[in-house]
Amino acid sequence: MPLTEQIADHVRACFTGIWIESHEHEDALRDITQLCHNESWSLATWDIDRGLRLPGRETGVTSASGGDPLAAIRALNSLASEKGSALLVLPNFHRLLNSAEIVQALANQIVAGKQNRTFVVILSPVVQVPVELEKLFVVIEHNLPNREQLEAIARGIAESDELPDGVELQTVLDAASGLTRYEAEGAFSLSITRHDRITAETLWELKSQQLRKSGLLQLHRGGSGFDSLGGLKALKAFCKRSLLQPGRSNPLKRPRGTLLLGVPGVGKSAFAKSLGTETNRPTLLLDIGALFGSLVGQSEQNMRQALRIAEAMAPCILFCDEIEKGLSGVASSGQSDSGTSSRLFATLLTWLNDHDSDVYVVATCNDISKLPPEFSRAERFDGIFFLDLPGAAEKQAIWELYLGQFELDREQRLPEDEQWTGAEIRACCRLAALLDVPLKEAARQIVPVAVTAAESVERLRTWATGRCLSAEQPGLFSQAAPTPTNAPRRRVSRSSLLN
Repeated sequence: MPLTEQIADHVRACFTGIWIESHEHEDALRDITQLCHNESWSLATWDIDRGLRLPGRETGVTSASGGDPLAAIRALNSLASEKGSALLVLPNFHRLLNSAEIVQALANQIVAGKQNRTFVVILSPVVQVPVELEKLFVVIEHNLPNREQLEAIARGIAESDELPDGVELQTVLDAASGLTRYEAEGAFSLSITRHDRITAETLWELKSQQLRKSGLLQLHRGGSGFDSLGGLKALKAFCKRSLLQPGRSNPLKRPRGTLLLGVPGVGKSAFAKSLGTETNRPTLLLDIGALFGSLVGQSEQNMRQALRIAEAMAPCILFCDEIEKGLSGVASSGQSDSGTSSRLFATLLTWLNDHDSDVYVVATCNDISKLPPEFSRAERFDGIFFLDLPGAAEKQAIWELYLGQFELDREQRLPEDEQWTGAEIRACCRLAALLDVPLKEAARQIVPVAVTAAESVERLRTWATGRCLSAEQPGLFSQAAPTPTNAPRRRVSRSSLLN
């Protein structure tokens, strides 16, 4: 619902305290001014720099209030009339709400506004309502511009030959999603300055900078697709089919995501990043630990803000790496952190269940026993996949991939690798290239995780049997018999690469 409609409804319902969460104060003020003009309502604005201002009146009439917020609040009653409502808009007023006098003056004015139809409207990028005012304010969110609004901004800035059309225009709008109106205008102008037309690359560059400033999400784009990742055939096919299937306009038919459980080093994180490249979606990296703040309520606010950014950037991949570590304190949250982890977890659970945006969540986990059972129940994710130690065929593909990347001799004999992960195969190839030694010599530096954490790996595989989908082949995962240690060794030949 547009901001003007939300404000109009609340004013007619006589909510005399309105808190608007917005990063675009000028646009919100423009909408409020137009609404008051259409409805014949009185309007005044006050900020600490310019004092009290009444549109259409001489500034000298209101200069008495100056930078005094108490005088501005008390001046609202003088705007009341029997014919209509009066609004006082206070941008960035949350910075002044640590004063007991101001909080009390606001409370008195909001209560009195029920009688004379005067309304206090606070514009703020965050919702920080003092406890004394919590029941007196209603919170409205000023949404970021949608695709139609972004296209209108682009057409207002660019000439006809500077604006792409067709599929390229949709790519540009995908890149612009999640930007404010001010940021979008700047990004479009910068793109025209650099390339004489609007391109998606400039928008992604600016968006990456904005995400870094927030500190809540990181943007990963580019990189390699599934061709750079050996094995995981069933997982790749499942995700590509669910994400690239046409006709996803119905929110009920949109895919939700996957939970990847597996041994460390089998490619869970690499898969999440390559999935974005393969499906032409940006990958947003959500670090749960970075969401925790020092102030009361800051962690929950950070989580909600991160999820709003992800929804604004849809369609996208939201990647949560090693999520059990970020939420490891949920069980003892009441004793260890005053319930912050529990509230953060509840916010994430609710969003996973209820969101209808085109945000595909990929969460990775090394120890599912540390996660509450409600996290992995049906309708949180489309599937829970177990990524086991790669089998012989998968290892063959991984060796071929990394031997080519590190420019190593493909005819040399491969080391023993029955318990190796893909990460350990890569480490062996990298060390062989770095030290200029054969693979078998480089392998002496590798101690696989299946040896150093054998009990944990076996426990994980046992738990996943019959409970998780297999990442290698369709159907449930079942623990295979161990490969004999005296199995004949194989070579990677050029002829195998050509077949």
